[in-house]
Amino acid sequence: MLKKSLVSIEQCAKDDILRILENARKFEENPNRQLLQGRVAATLFFEPSTRTRLSFETAVNRLDGRVVGFSDASTTSSAKGETLKDTILMVGNYADIIIMRHYLEGAARYASEITDIPIINAGDGANQHPTQTLLDMYSIQKTQGTLENLTITMAGDLKYGRTVHSLLAGMSHFNPKFHFIAPEELKMPDEQKRFCRLHNIEFRDSSVFSEEIINESDILYMTRVQRERFTDLVEYERIKNVYILHDKMLENSRPNLRVLHPLPRVKEIAYDVDDNPKAYYIQQARNGLFVREAIICDVLGIEVY
Repeated sequence: MLKKSLVSIEQCAKDDILRILENARKFEENPNRQLLQGRVAATLFFEPSTRTRLSFETAVNRLDGRVVGFSDASTTSSAKGETLKDTILMVGNYADIIIMRHYLEGAARYASEITDIPIINAGDGANQHPTQTLLDMYSIQKTQGTLENLTITMAGDLKYGRTVHSLLAGMSHFNPKFHFIAPEELKMPDEQKRFCRLHNIEFRDSSVFSEEIINESDILYMTRVQRERFTDLVEYERIKNVYILHDKMLENSRPNLRVLHPLPRVKEIAYDVDDNPKAYYIQQARNGLFVREAIICDVLGIEVY
């Protein structure tokens, strides 16, 4: 078990990933268990969230724990100038585990270094989103029957997209092949490409979102262009709708292809895709509940039977 903070997917060995995914399967079979009786989880969301926050809070409730926290930092003492350090130390007086989303890269790691309370990173800026990665991998495993030797196409915002950065690291244990599809302004950063080369991961880089590439894929991972990451809104308006997936683009794709998206979507997946059996993003979000139950238990050292 991890028995410590989860701030980055890189701290998870292959065995850690497979154990968490297996426990998620157990929770999918029976999500309601009294494993957190007497425990309190604090959810500190300095950035907006729907799926991540609600799935974590639902996970704690289904495990018979209690939740405290906030979803709007403007209502807390941080709006008065309280430092992140003081907030974490204060909340650590009340909770057994802290689940935190923050707009600053590295905030979760910093929090983990100043408190003995386990920290779960629910997203830190454009850096990491390890719990999203684990639910993505659970979704991939469920739909493909394996994590090994898959071709994964990532399209959209690959520069600021913390979910794609984390997924690269998580899948690195399973011999993947990647297609990176992004406009020049949002291409996969050099740091992630170096990671691929270091781990002998094959990848192709392109700015063309074509049916040919879709037809070579087992997983199509769409992402939105994130308005909140842009300082130049003119640039955002120019490229926000650069790639849009339509149902007809999936006509000749592999039978096993599944379309994933960390959500929320804006316009990058047309609504006509929703009824296609290859669309999996709603089920993907549902899987987040089971995976986050498994993660909470793992960092607290709780066995799942």
